[in-house]
Amino acid sequence: MKLYTGPLCINGHACRIVLHEKDIDCELFYVTPDQVHEELAELNPYGETPTLVDRDLVLYDSVVINEYFDERFPHPPLLPIDPIGRAKARLMISRLQRDWLEPVQQCVRGRAKLDKKTSKFLWDGLLAMSAHFADHKYVLGDEFSLADCYLAPLLWRLPMLRIELPRQALKLIEYGDRMFAKSTFGTSLNEVEREIRAA
Repeated sequence: MKLYTGPLCINGHACRIVLHEKDIDCELFYVTPDQVHEELAELNPYGETPTLVDRDLVLYDSVVINEYFDERFPHPPLLPIDPIGRAKARLMISRLQRDWLEPVQQCVRGRAKLDKKTSKFLWDGLLAMSAHFADHKYVLGDEFSLADCYLAPLLWRLPMLRIELPRQALKLIEYGDRMFAKSTFGTSLNEVEREIRAA
């Protein structure tokens, strides 16, 4: 099994967290946005990361990849068992992707700063989300899930995005610290990602 991922790719990082949560043996290939990787271009019509190769199967789009991991390697489960819970999880991941992760990923890919409007939107959204963690340990409640695998990499990158959360976001900051302390999060980081919070 091979996973092509960018060194700072948020979606690729989410996939790497899932790999470590489920202890899946997978070979990682890091591809920078300015690299032309011939094999990746042949595998994925968009030439983007993450891209997974599992024998004759090629998957792209992190949500598809992570759900494949969750179904093929069911322990520990990272999506709720019941249909309503799974639907809520998928909706939350979709919102995270559309509202925050896609704009940030475009910024990272283009090595540009977040524009003021996007930065303010992200800051406001994270501040509003903080109240959720006053009553919930994880994004979906009391169980770690795929949704956490997407939010934690975003929180890790906040210093790189020059976003500093205020004291009013303490519950979200504490949630981030809990995620960063997980051994599987630590082992999911590559050298470039570690540098974000090396100081």
